[in-house]
Amino acid sequence: MSWALISGALWALASAGVAMLPMRRQYVPGVILLIAAPVLILWIGASHGWAIAVLCLLGFLSMFRNPLRYFWRRALGKAAPPHD
Repeated sequence: MSWALISGALWALASAGVAMLPMRRQYVPGVILLIAAPVLILWIGASHGWAIAVLCLLGFLSMFRNPLRYFWRRALGKAAPPHD
């Protein structure tokens, strides 16, 4: 197994661990993981091809769908939806 895939697996485990933290403690490690993901996906894509990179991207989008949705809405200048 390549270092890129090992790093990807560790990233996934770290993301799952951060998700188990209380919300107030998720921000800093979550942002670090969010920033590291594109670099890691590009590294995996360069090592193993675009098909594997697309699978990694889909996994990333699945895990970080709410923060990415929030940042997307902010970038478009829309207000955040009301909380229940």
